[in-house]
Amino acid sequence: MFWRWLWLGIGWMALPAAADIYKYVDETGQVYYTDRPKHAGYRLLIRTLKSSPTRSFAPSWHHKMRFVPAIEGVAQKYQLDPKLLHAVVRAESAYNPYAVSPKGAVGLMQLMPETAARYGLYDRYDPFKNLEVGARYLRDLLLTFGDVRLAVAAYNAGEGAVRKYGNRVPPYLETQQYVAKVLEFYKRL
Repeated sequence: MFWRWLWLGIGWMALPAAADIYKYVDETGQVYYTDRPKHAGYRLLIRTLKSSPTRSFAPSWHHKMRFVPAIEGVAQKYQLDPKLLHAVVRAESAYNPYAVSPKGAVGLMQLMPETAARYGLYDRYDPFKNLEVGARYLRDLLLTFGDVRLAVAAYNAGEGAVRKYGNRVPPYLETQQYVAKVLEFYKRL
């Protein structure tokens, strides 16, 4: 009987864990670790792969309601249609400020390190700064390409990819699906 329990225990230990670990240091120096951050002050420490490659794009009502005023304000500041900004946020992170992509994009607007640095953002985990820079970048892409489809494609694949293909949506399946998804969300709003 003992061996059966031991074998079962070893089998459970062999299963891969699927929980990201976050760290927070408060103003007194106390360190906290969790797999469920309670606020934007937590920083991702260890990223684990989920067992399922599927990703839900259903927005969290709680997260969405928390960021509606910020999205509306940033959209107004950068003269963007708030519905377009909502569509991009939903497609990128489903309003999850802690979202991290397999490629290293972070936050509500899924900013890559290069894009964040280009706009002077050094804390991509700050959801409000992340929104600000993402909106500013989207506005710049709209001014550059003069077309929502191309701006959204460039947001996903990069400006160079859109230019490389003659100012068209690049023939990358991921980008084509992304553009369709954002435009569908936009249309529904």
